[in-house]
Amino acid sequence: MLNDLFQSVKDASLDLALLSNETINQVLNAVADAALQQTPAILAANASDLARMDAASPMYDRLKLTPERIEGIAADTRKVSTLPSPLGRILKHHILPNGLELTRISVPFGVIGIVYEARPNVTFDVFSLCLKSGNACILKGGKDADDSNRAIVSIIKEVLKRFGINEHVIELLPATHEATAALLHANGYVDLVIPRGSKRLIDFVRQEATVPVIETGAGVCHAYFDKAGDLEKGARIINNAKTRRVSVCNALDCTIIHEDRLSDLPAICAPLKDSNVLIYADAPALAALTGHYPAELLKPATEATYGTEFQAYTMAIKTVATLDEALRHIRQFGSGHSESIITEDADVATRFLRAVDAACVYHNAPTSFTDGAQFGLGAEIGISTQKLHARGPMALEEITTYKWIIKGNGQTRPK
Repeated sequence: MLNDLFQSVKDASLDLALLSNETINQVLNAVADAALQQTPAILAANASDLARMDAASPMYDRLKLTPERIEGIAADTRKVSTLPSPLGRILKHHILPNGLELTRISVPFGVIGIVYEARPNVTFDVFSLCLKSGNACILKGGKDADDSNRAIVSIIKEVLKRFGINEHVIELLPATHEATAALLHANGYVDLVIPRGSKRLIDFVRQEATVPVIETGAGVCHAYFDKAGDLEKGARIINNAKTRRVSVCNALDCTIIHEDRLSDLPAICAPLKDSNVLIYADAPALAALTGHYPAELLKPATEATYGTEFQAYTMAIKTVATLDEALRHIRQFGSGHSESIITEDADVATRFLRAVDAACVYHNAPTSFTDGAQFGLGAEIGISTQKLHARGPMALEEITTYKWIIKGNGQTRPK
């Protein structure tokens, strides 16, 4: 039974209310320092995890840590320390005719559970955002990253001890199915669960949890190259969206192209050759690319091709005759994560931005920018694709709720 651990985290979350923002910022900077100082230990643990995973797996890149990635994690942690506290913000204030003074202020959720897969950077991100927002966190990582996660949590706990802070403000559960089930049913202990990972994981958490869930959906992302698209921009945007990091949820999965621009498709796809991107193209796109793109990297698309989050150097291409057809394709196969249009026609861009139902919709920019740090949020705890409470990159404000403060002077309510 994990209830004793859950109770310890809940108790620790109440202690967080007594921490000043200054102390929290000092802790975050100390964690960033410790991550850099302990890079060899983190990499050694990560190497142990990597040794158990097939290097060809799409998850391998997500799992892998490098000195450069740890430097980036430390920088994101420091960035969070520089952000304004999300707590105690006055969201509403008014005085009723009877003299009661009402104030709505932002407060922490309390205890946030995170279920995630082979993403050890999430351990740092979740801790920094939760501490800054006054939340304790219970982490349930995947077995693929267990050694990395345990090394990271150990480093964080050492910093907490140094500052005299209850180390139960962060706990890492065993990497077992039983621990996942316990977390999802930790009513009375856990205020919110956020899943990060595959569609299968997210669906499981949504269906099984009896505690509230914020869904961070899978990313099936599209880029529509309109008939008024700029060729040079399009080639750069599509290449960046597809190849910057293929294992992340904002990576491009499908390029939609207007039939009037099929002659430009070889030039649009040319940069993808350098990354050996496998393309599944519909008949018109396949004809346009044949002889201009490596034959071994070019295959005919099937209906099953679309709506797939590849998480690999793989991309689909769909040809359309109109903007409306492109919108229908996104509506049918998109996941509500991130969608982009490449066009110089302002009216077409406006229609696309209004019509596409996704958390993030881009004009002449790649979906690879869907990221809390890129949005200036410091880091992110996930990308919400639902519409209740939070949508898009979730950072400090999105992991707070609110309460009402009512001040009176002896008023009573009439019978």
